[in-house]
Amino acid sequence: MPKSTTYVAMPPDAEGNVPYSAADDSVWHDLLERQMPSVQARMARPYLDGLARLDLPTHRVAQCREVSERLRATTGWRVEPVPALIAFGRFFRLLADRCFPAASFIRRREDFDYIEEPDIFHEIFGHTPLLTDPRFAAFSQAIGEAGVKADKADYAWLIRLYWFTIEFGLTRENGVLKGLGSGLASSIAELQWAVSGQPELRPFDVIDILRTPYRIDILQPVYFVIDTLDDLFAAARRDLLADVAKARSLGLHDPKFPQKVA
Repeated sequence: MPKSTTYVAMPPDAEGNVPYSAADDSVWHDLLERQMPSVQARMARPYLDGLARLDLPTHRVAQCREVSERLRATTGWRVEPVPALIAFGRFFRLLADRCFPAASFIRRREDFDYIEEPDIFHEIFGHTPLLTDPRFAAFSQAIGEAGVKADKADYAWLIRLYWFTIEFGLTRENGVLKGLGSGLASSIAELQWAVSGQPELRPFDVIDILRTPYRIDILQPVYFVIDTLDDLFAAARRDLLADVAKARSLGLHDPKFPQKVA
């Protein structure tokens, strides 16, 4: 996430609803309308099945309260509205408690095509479908539990496993490359790019992932392909902090992207 943002949290009312405006609802509707054809064509079945389970509203912004009701019924998770920026430590603690932190604001019309910080569309449309699946939910919780035990110096290493799987993971279905992660589901440009054959594709490997740097403000130059989803779920049973220690000892790979100019 960026270090600063012009967006502010929209706190829920006493009933747990955020008072979104008609303009907010219009942005949600238009984002959904634009993204759905690409999602239906390019996203993997676990994401699509989860999206169907949620049955999100199309003409207004989904409320965390109603999404939480559906998640509790499937995996026991919930969604909690948070400010745009939260620390890694809090993020890991929430995941460990089976709670997904969702930035409560939605992007403005002028940021329709791209927003650096996650908004409610990314959080709900991108993330929560996989959280209806007990296997993906357990993987997210395992990363949170590892983060709770980790030293702060390890946070940036551990989060790469989340980034290259839950955010930007790819898989194959019947030999066809499909998007899996939330950053792909919620971005039409990223999803098209990821399956275009142009970026570098690497096989899923925990240590390799932990050693791979990334930037949040560009199309990813590298994606990891999880050919067998059981390999991802098995990672939830690994000693992830031992994996981080091994990755640190080996060091980061050279970045595949230009350094960001301050």
